Amino acid sequence: MEDYNVFFMKKILFVCHGNICRSPMAEYVFKDMVHKAGLDNEYYIESAATSTEEIGNPVYPPARRKLAEHGITCSGHAARQLRRSDYERFDLLIGMDSWNIRNMNAICGGDPDHKIVRLLDLTSRPGDVADPWYTDDFDATYRDVVEGCENLLKG
Repeated sequence: MEDYNVFFMKKILFVCHGNICRSPMAEYVFKDMVHKAGLDNEYYIESAATSTEEIGNPVYPPARRKLAEHGITCSGHAARQLRRSDYERFDLLIGMDSWNIRNMNAICGGDPDHKIVRLLDLTSRPGDVADPWYTDDFDATYRDVVEGCENLLKG
């Protein structure tokens, strides 16, 4: 049975292609920020993938190391795919890049409630969070994620 309080929380879902780099980085960075702000009871936070390629896998080791450098743990993470039902379950679905947004809209059957956004569109420099799977630049991805999550928390 779901915790009664979850109905009153802001429900956030971070989404990327595989759910092993960017979206779990955002999930755990945001959980850390929420916890440090004493707002644990106000947020429910998860992450998901648009693809099925990494289902069940943990956070990619370089992403896990980058989080650990900042004292953030991501143990127990298992990649999962976005489901159409997530659109109703979450208040905000946050993609990391334009390709994610396109795939999220396809999986969710559109975005009639305007709940699907890119993370960096919440900042003063809208755009895509570069995929470190290809760039191998986990520092830049971490900075983007932190900036987006700080602005999300500010509201």
